Amino acid sequence: MEVPPCCCADWLSGLARDHAAHLAAIARREGLGGADALDVVQDAFHRLLARSDQESLRDRPEDAARILAAIVRNAARNARRRHHRAKPHVVDVELASDIAPPDANLERAETSEQLAGCMASLGDIHRSVVTLRVLEELTGDEAASALGLTANHVAVLLHRARKQLEACMLRTGDRDIAV
Repeated sequence: MEVPPCCCADWLSGLARDHAAHLAAIARREGLGGADALDVVQDAFHRLLARSDQESLRDRPEDAARILAAIVRNAARNARRRHHRAKPHVVDVELASDIAPPDANLERAETSEQLAGCMASLGDIHRSVVTLRVLEELTGDEAASALGLTANHVAVLLHRARKQLEACMLRTGDRDIAV
C-alpha cells in the first residue's frame, strides 16, 4: 500500500524556500550569529507545525510568514538574553584588600607635605613652570605661550626645577631619618 505524499511538506518547503533567508536575517539583526540564527529559524518552523491553527495557515502563506517572523524575532531575542550569552557583570565595589593601609596613607601625606615645602622653596618662574607642565599637564608650547617664553627655555627651566625638587626632597627626607 502506497502512502500519499503529505501536502504539508510541500507547503512547508515552499515557505522555507521563500522566507528562510529573510527569517535568518531577522535573527542576525537581533544579535545572533549565523549558526544560531539558522537554529532559531529551524525551531520556528517546528513551532509553526505544532500550532493548532497550522491547517488554516496553509491557505494564507502571508500570515504564516508573518507568524514565522514573529516567532524568529522573539526566539532570537530570548536566545540573546540568556545568561550564557550575556556580558559579564562588572562589580564596582572596593574590596578591603584594595584599601591602602593607614601607614601608607600617612607616608603619602608626609610626602605631600614635604613636596609642598620644596615647591615653596623654588623661585617664581620655576614654580610656575612645574605647575603648568606637571600639575596642569600643559604641553611645552602651551606653557611657553602662557609664560611668554620659548618652548626650549621652558624645557630647561623644568629640568632645573625637577633637579632642585629632587635635591630638596632628599635633604628633607634625610633630616627626617636622622631625627
